[in-house]
Amino acid sequence: MNKLTIKDLDLKDKTILMRADFNVPQDAELKITDDTRIKATLPTIKYILEKGAKKLILISHLGRPDGKVVAKYSLKPVAERLSNLLGQPVKFLNDCVGDSVKKDIAASAERIILLENLRFHAEEEANDVNFAKQLATLAEIFVNDAFGTAHRAHASTEGVTHFLKSAAGFLLEKEIEYLGNAVSDPKKPFMVILGGAKVSDKIGVIENLLPKCDTILIGGGMCYTFLKAQGKQIGNSKLEKDKLGLAKSILDKAVALKKEIILPIDHIVVDNIAEGAKTEIVDEFIPEGKIAVDIGPKSIDLFNAKLKSAKTIVWNGPLGIFEMDAFANGTKRVAEFISGLGATTIIGGGDTAAAIAKFKLEDKMTHISTGGGASLEYLEGKTLPGVAALSDK
Repeated sequence: MNKLTIKDLDLKDKTILMRADFNVPQDAELKITDDTRIKATLPTIKYILEKGAKKLILISHLGRPDGKVVAKYSLKPVAERLSNLLGQPVKFLNDCVGDSVKKDIAASAERIILLENLRFHAEEEANDVNFAKQLATLAEIFVNDAFGTAHRAHASTEGVTHFLKSAAGFLLEKEIEYLGNAVSDPKKPFMVILGGAKVSDKIGVIENLLPKCDTILIGGGMCYTFLKAQGKQIGNSKLEKDKLGLAKSILDKAVALKKEIILPIDHIVVDNIAEGAKTEIVDEFIPEGKIAVDIGPKSIDLFNAKLKSAKTIVWNGPLGIFEMDAFANGTKRVAEFISGLGATTIIGGGDTAAAIAKFKLEDKMTHISTGGGASLEYLEGKTLPGVAALSDK
């Protein structure tokens, strides 16, 4: 990566503004139910403090308050959790710009300060230049460690870099290193597992990675559009009718490029999608009225046999409706298999990361991306504004 990282900077006695991704899930009582994203920023936070920074000002968004103050999207619970994780006080301020915020930062005895939700101001998502400038006046150096928002040109990701020397934190650097290597210089055989509901969500990834990889294995709701394009019966399974031509052209392109696209050869089907629904296994032709919800046991064996020789695996999208245990077996069995291969395993964020966490396999994967949309766009070969805007080395 030809961008500055925090290791390139002298942080001693400086005030640092750091964009984090604290967009964490909470329950009805506003208790944080998964603090993975907070923990992911700890190495960067600790490094900044160890290198003698005077103050560290943390900024983030939470949820979609759409430019209004919405109490349930306050970052206050994050300040409390962060303080517990670090074992030191974190000062929380109830706004992110303005004279009172500046005064409170100057007067604060605490070295770590978390500002209130950036998206309480509509100017954040609009990448308003004056809002970005106000954020920039709070510090001397900007560090971006929020890969999950790097695909957005917002005031706190792109705008602020026009006013401050800007560097990547450890998390952002790690994401770019793993995803970048997978896209530009993967160890071969390089195999891609794609799932999730829609073909339309993964077109860019397929088009970018098909020429670079050896094999693409497709499951999840998106596989039924491909199977239909091959003339197979899919019953009432998920179908994007308007993408049938595209699916056919992707299958033809794979043949022309001498690449393999592997589709399921059997399925778990139900009459209706619900907890406790009666499941049955059918072969590659799905009967009328049946809905496929997961790949079947023969498909699991086929996928794992293909993946056995892989040296690099990128996975984006689950292979079934993994949130329901009865439909999670395909995703689980393939995840368990690749976790023991010794290959470089890169897990796209979002649902795929949630599935890996559900099966408690996080420690057995090489890299789990913290950004769903950002990792998808990076795998599509797109430039991420939050990365492009950082200062060059």
